[in-house]
Amino acid sequence: MARLYSAVKALSDYAIALGINVPTGKDSLSMTQKYPDGQKVVAPGTVIVSAVGEVSDIRRTVRPVMKGRLDSELLYVDFSSDGFELGGSSFAQAIGAVGQKAPDVKSPAYFKKAFNAVQRLIEEGLVMAGHDVSAGGLITTLLEMNFANTEMGMELNLKDFDKEDFTSVMFCEKPSVVLQVTDDGAAKKLLRQLGVRFKVLGKPTVKRQITIRHAGHDYLFDIDALRDVWYRSSYLLDRKQCGERKALERFENYKKQYLHYSFGRGFTGKAKDLGIVMNRRKKSGIKAAIIREKGCQCDREMAYALYLAGFDVKDVTMTDLATGREDLTDVNMIAFVGGFSNSDVLGSAKGWAGAFLYNEKAKKALDDFYAREDTLSLGVCNGCQLMIELGLIYPDHEERPVMKHNDSHKFESAFLNVEIAQNESVMLKTLSGRRLGVWVAHGEGRFYFPYYRDKYKIVMTYGQERYPGNPNGSDWSVAGICSNNGRHLAMMPHLERAFLPWQWAFYPDNRKDDEVSPWIEAFVNARKWVEEHTK
Repeated sequence: MARLYSAVKALSDYAIALGINVPTGKDSLSMTQKYPDGQKVVAPGTVIVSAVGEVSDIRRTVRPVMKGRLDSELLYVDFSSDGFELGGSSFAQAIGAVGQKAPDVKSPAYFKKAFNAVQRLIEEGLVMAGHDVSAGGLITTLLEMNFANTEMGMELNLKDFDKEDFTSVMFCEKPSVVLQVTDDGAAKKLLRQLGVRFKVLGKPTVKRQITIRHAGHDYLFDIDALRDVWYRSSYLLDRKQCGERKALERFENYKKQYLHYSFGRGFTGKAKDLGIVMNRRKKSGIKAAIIREKGCQCDREMAYALYLAGFDVKDVTMTDLATGREDLTDVNMIAFVGGFSNSDVLGSAKGWAGAFLYNEKAKKALDDFYAREDTLSLGVCNGCQLMIELGLIYPDHEERPVMKHNDSHKFESAFLNVEIAQNESVMLKTLSGRRLGVWVAHGEGRFYFPYYRDKYKIVMTYGQERYPGNPNGSDWSVAGICSNNGRHLAMMPHLERAFLPWQWAFYPDNRKDDEVSPWIEAFVNARKWVEEHTK
């Protein structure tokens, strides 16, 4: 670290010599967060090492959450071949120590062999869940595997570790993994064949606790109580960011608002049942346009969702519209995408709206598009804010809805539930009654409605009324609205980031063969509507 600091300092001095403005002082190599009361929190300089690896099948993801399968067992696979050293560990730091020796990888060749063996287990479908033993050591790994499963626990016997110090075994952070595998012996047999050492830790249990037997002693860990301890640091940070009220609300609800879905009886997850060709290469003649301003960055996902549903998609920038290169006369659907238009510094897409309102050619293109009877539009996140700002959903209302800052006063990013109401939206009508999972990522997503609820076509609400399930405090937990004719839809959640199963943070285990998620149906509905209205 001293060498790294010296190198960075030398580069800084060189830049100053060239006349380049470089921050100086003790905070110059740190990230600094300043709060309104003048308090300053400095994060120390950190070395970040990034790596990229090829993934042969993105659907074969192993999550770090133990499955509720009693016919399984837990294995400990050591990659390092080293002892249980505590130097440099979180445990050492917690007691104000550094330690004499940190764990090491004794044999790079064996590390490679162990790594490849685990990949082989995953490829052959023998791993239900897995977690690396890293920050916090084995005890943290075991607890984190249970925090999110909400129902079960573990009964473990560390007889293979009896000669080791219990504290060292629990808190050593040497390279290793814990795998949940079937108890039929297939995983253990393959590991033996590949020459990889492992130890059996124990099995899942219906009791909501972790019991560990080591060297004749029994240790009991209350999972739910320790989960609150684990989450407390987030709560303390929340207090500084959004105040005691919202921080406490999140702390009280974070483990109660679990994800659950209703996909509908008719949804098969098969592309062909929705008329989708996953590897389509021919043009359909049904045209859509992505509308984006500088700073928007969700255009690729949106374009692919539209293309997969059967649209021919083109990219239209605000410069294209402002100069007259594009006028939208040849498209039947437009999508205002999410992101941070104009770096989001103007708030709720006001700068983006101004690019339409104060440019004659862009405004005429937009007005002409909405005057037609054969058009659809979709606005997501930043695009939703734009549609609300321009009054495109309820143009006849004297007072229009407004997008306000989240109640938490901070950017909210999460995967959560939404419920789709009975509705007449072109895109969402067939999804009525569904409860789905979706991503949100916004700082100003709170719908404010000046009139009573019956004045609006509310098509989507958050699955929970309270924060953080309702991430922004929207009136009536609203997540999306549509125009009175059902053709124009504005929503804050990112459905274009969830139309494929592997995009979801959690997808049902019993639907592993799904090619698409229910959200693609919304885009297919749009394509079908355009087909019917342009014959």
